[in-house]
Amino acid sequence: MQNIAFDAPAVTIRFVMPGPQLAPFVTTLYHMQIGSVRDGYLEDWLHPEWANLRFRNQTPLEAGIGDSPLCSVPEVVMTGPTSMCTRFRARQGRFWGVGLLPLGWTKFCSANASDHRDRFCDATNDPKLAEIAAVGDGLFRADGDIHAEAEMLQRRLGRLLDRPVAGEDRISKVNAALVDPEVTSVSEFADHTAMTPRTLERLCKRVFGFPPKLLLRRQRFLRSLSRYMLDPSLSWISSLDHGYHDQAHFVRDFHRFMKMSPSAYSRLEHPILMAAMRGRMEAAGEAMQALHRPADA
Repeated sequence: MQNIAFDAPAVTIRFVMPGPQLAPFVTTLYHMQIGSVRDGYLEDWLHPEWANLRFRNQTPLEAGIGDSPLCSVPEVVMTGPTSMCTRFRARQGRFWGVGLLPLGWTKFCSANASDHRDRFCDATNDPKLAEIAAVGDGLFRADGDIHAEAEMLQRRLGRLLDRPVAGEDRISKVNAALVDPEVTSVSEFADHTAMTPRTLERLCKRVFGFPPKLLLRRQRFLRSLSRYMLDPSLSWISSLDHGYHDQAHFVRDFHRFMKMSPSAYSRLEHPILMAAMRGRMEAAGEAMQALHRPADA
């Protein structure tokens, strides 16, 4: 188990890499602690991701996906795969998260990913999510021992691994093709996974949440955004993925996924996101969860 901590003003984020049994299903486990802040809260905008299960220790948290207004987030919240930004506002306190690969969604959740895309819900009150939600019962120790909490999460997730997954190899192939920057069209996507376009579309909606074309578009956008965020010396144009025709093409995608222009986004402060991206890059080799390479890819 590898632990990587990254500190920023008022924010400490620790990433824990899953053990070998969990690695095909979980990207990272992560702990965030927010200290005292001047305005009483920190606000940020999260890029699209795969599903995440998050726990908060009685700490007020508000969020809204896309254009939705901020609203209170449940103490145990499952956010399905997203194709839009998530605006969130957090106050002083502690949080744990479990990033799920699409194969992890299928392993730990009984619902189709498309039924939970671009929304979050109270995981404890959803019968199809209640089993994985229970891994956080009594998670936050009074002594604040993060190592013990991480071990508890991994141990409890490990107990859920006996649940069978139909088509596990196919799901892994689709995920591997998605993180390959050379796969840029649905026809190439289908060829890499040895599926017909129709079969690929059905599987993507059920397990990944979105149709193949949108998934490829999202990956291309996130590769570009990641480069820009990690290297402040870059301009938007110099960070563009090779799949973009021109900057106007990228700007259209930026509005689609982040609900604002690149210039508006660059003027915002990112006190949590930058700490998370840098820490995740050091721990897992990719700054964004959706760019995470599956363990056997």
